[in-house]
Amino acid sequence: MDASPTSAAPPSHGPGPADAARPPTPGRPPFLPPAPASGPGPGPGARLRRLAVPVGVMAAVVGAFGYVGAVDPNEPGHYPACPLLRLTGLYCPGCGGLRSAHAFAHGDIAAALGSNALAVAGYVLFAVLWVAWTARAARGRPMSIAAGPAVWWGIGAVLIVFSVVRNLPFGAALAP
Repeated sequence: MDASPTSAAPPSHGPGPADAARPPTPGRPPFLPPAPASGPGPGPGARLRRLAVPVGVMAAVVGAFGYVGAVDPNEPGHYPACPLLRLTGLYCPGCGGLRSAHAFAHGDIAAALGSNALAVAGYVLFAVLWVAWTARAARGRPMSIAAGPAVWWGIGAVLIVFSVVRNLPFGAALAP
């Protein structure tokens, strides 16, 4: 075997132009490239920062439900009337939503469903998505919900069908 320095010398990889902008990492040997820059570490402070937005959203929702739970929408004068109901006499998909939230806040699920069943389904969907969001945020993973046009058209169709059915005689059980 030839042991000359020209035969099997490994290629020299010095610091590149991207590494020149980063200062050397303390405690790291100078012949190793600098450690990659990373986001917040796994410490408790980073986890609290990641959970700040989901917790803030839940605080706002709890505050809104607390207000509606304290100020009864069944008593006239506390909230404005639905403009569609006032002008046409027809129930929109949101009619009865405040009464539903009031009953839900007091634990009366049957009354909440009777006031606006679609709103109760929305509360449950929000709870499921919030738990998933919070769990992903705690692990440092982003939450992404990609809803394509078909999903939005489907949601619109459900709202329209719900509105039409609750205004027909056979759908009186869905009316608030």
